Amino acid sequence: MRSADSWFAEYGESHQNPTNKAIHWVCVPLIFWSVVALIWSIPSPAEWLNWAVVTAIAVQAWYVALSPRLSLGIGVFLLVSLALCWWLESAMAFPLWGLALVIFVAAWIGQFVGHQIEGKKPSFFKDLAFLLVGPAWLMGFVYRRFGWRY
Repeated sequence: MRSADSWFAEYGESHQNPTNKAIHWVCVPLIFWSVVALIWSIPSPAEWLNWAVVTAIAVQAWYVALSPRLSLGIGVFLLVSLALCWWLESAMAFPLWGLALVIFVAAWIGQFVGHQIEGKKPSFFKDLAFLLVGPAWLMGFVYRRFGWRY
């Protein structure tokens, strides 16, 4: 598997514009959460082990292979995303998937606006793995901000 630095360098090539970067700081976490919520909304045979938890385990395994240290931060975000789904599902008067779908569409519109400003295509057009690299790229900034290695 490629190193995190290798993925981040290639991802960073199409994320140089400050406005596009700012849009990504908002939209990438929203997309990440909305995908978790959409998967959470798929009916499953066991209430305590739904499809979002199963998917989160598989996604977390990819992040562990990418960088065990970085996967800790992503894992926390995954757990917060799952907890938010659990809470919202019981607290809202309308279906979770409806809120998640609105956020998903709005955040992707924001992403494409950011890339229009950047003047470069989103990285995932080249390789779908970049859909997982985006959240890790942001987490990498958080780690570097605190002087943590990933």
